[in-house]
Amino acid sequence: MKYFFHFFSLLLLLVAASACGAARPLANTADSTRVEVRYETLTFHDTAYVELPVIIEKVQTLDTTSKLENDYARSEASVTAGILRHSLETKPAQLPVPVEKEIVYRDSIVFRDRVVTEVKEVERQLTFWQQFKMRAGVAAMILTALYALYLLIRLYLKKKSI
Repeated sequence: MKYFFHFFSLLLLLVAASACGAARPLANTADSTRVEVRYETLTFHDTAYVELPVIIEKVQTLDTTSKLENDYARSEASVTAGILRHSLETKPAQLPVPVEKEIVYRDSIVFRDRVVTEVKEVERQLTFWQQFKMRAGVAAMILTALYALYLLIRLYLKKKSI
């Protein structure tokens, strides 16, 4: 029962001392910045046309037939009985070329979180009674700590003597 009284008085002093301070929010100056990068790839299917080079070839002959040939075509001409016959044959060539073009779009978004703290000025100074209560709270905590230390030393000495 004796220890109960000591414990109860210690608890009562702690409760009395804890209500003497005013809660003040701390100023937070940290900014949070987050960057989000998005990539989008688009593929376009297109046809490219290859331009053939211009090739000019001329032939003069005393013969009744004439032949011309290059990388892309063959031509034959002949004269029989006063009639000119001319043929032009193209060689197989693949001119249109399909092309795939990839376009990569890169988009970045910056998210910034800011905590804005405002300092509010107090209209008036604390009164003497308010200052006394704040100082008394500090004194009560010191006295409570000293009393708890006293109880612990006394308990230690009693157990040591037994």
